[in-house]
Amino acid sequence: MLFHPDIYQFNDLRKKFPVLDVRSPGEYTKGHIPGAVNLPLFDDRERMIIGTTYQQIGMDSALLQGLDFAGKKLSSYLQQALAIVPDRVSLMHCWRGGKRSESLGGLLSLAGFEIYLLTGGYKAYRKSVRESFEKDQKIIILAGKTGSGKTEILQQLKKNNQQIVDLEYIAHHKGSVFGAFGEMPQPTNEQFENDLAEAWNSLDVENLVWVEDESKAIGGVFLPENLLKKMNEALVIYIDVPKKIRIERLIRDYSTYPKELITKAILKISRRLGGQNVKLAISAIDQNDFAKGIEIILNYYDKVYDYDLSLKPADKLLRLSINTLDANFGAEELLNFSKRLNII
Repeated sequence: MLFHPDIYQFNDLRKKFPVLDVRSPGEYTKGHIPGAVNLPLFDDRERMIIGTTYQQIGMDSALLQGLDFAGKKLSSYLQQALAIVPDRVSLMHCWRGGKRSESLGGLLSLAGFEIYLLTGGYKAYRKSVRESFEKDQKIIILAGKTGSGKTEILQQLKKNNQQIVDLEYIAHHKGSVFGAFGEMPQPTNEQFENDLAEAWNSLDVENLVWVEDESKAIGGVFLPENLLKKMNEALVIYIDVPKKIRIERLIRDYSTYPKELITKAILKISRRLGGQNVKLAISAIDQNDFAKGIEIILNYYDKVYDYDLSLKPADKLLRLSINTLDANFGAEELLNFSKRLNII
């Protein structure tokens, strides 16, 4: 049987049933519903040929071309679907909720599947992603200079039953020129938005959420405009951590990476660091003097952060000194501070 839920019904059904994305592999790679499995009706080449046929000859010829491609793979579609969805109940979508999902959904329906086709397709899902960041969600920004341990403290806050959204985890990037170290390849910007919307929609709007201070770009992906606007308007708690402790944390986190990788990263900011500082930092790293090398780099990042901090509204900025490397203690200090001020 075929059903046609709207995006809100579809998202609710996703909690119980798998999603089959019948778009081409290229479309799926660019961006997909988190957790969806790609079962393409056409591969990238076939989709291109059908599109060209439609533009140059017309709809009927394109339809016949599509039938020719798909007709040879009917049994394969069914075998793949059974492997993915053995209980024969699944959600499905294509780009607009048109012929591709209707065709494959119809085939599986004939084979006894219960198929829920997303009205409006992936396009409707993307619209819902953008709308996700418009909802009224109270945010607290956790700010601090490089090496302050903001991400570690966020994770400790989560263990203390606080809502968090870890933007760097979702982006697979820690934000600085060294941010890709130890991370998986970054998602496409579209996929980043999809993954971020999943996290955002899971929040309880009645309670605040802690978010790390970020600029618009996190590596090669960008925060949605609506979310960035809300973050810029939110209350900021700046944790002031001594440089000595920050250097200690950065040595712990980065000194195990190959020196060649660290040097390559330093060279990416050579114009901003200045030629002499670049030489001194690289020389220090080569001699295993990570403390000196990191301090030189921090001098640059600290100036940038001080400037960015100066742009934040004074009435939205609070400061808290944290003099420890222990993220658990830092989170406790932050929670106590927030409770004293009736923030949480």
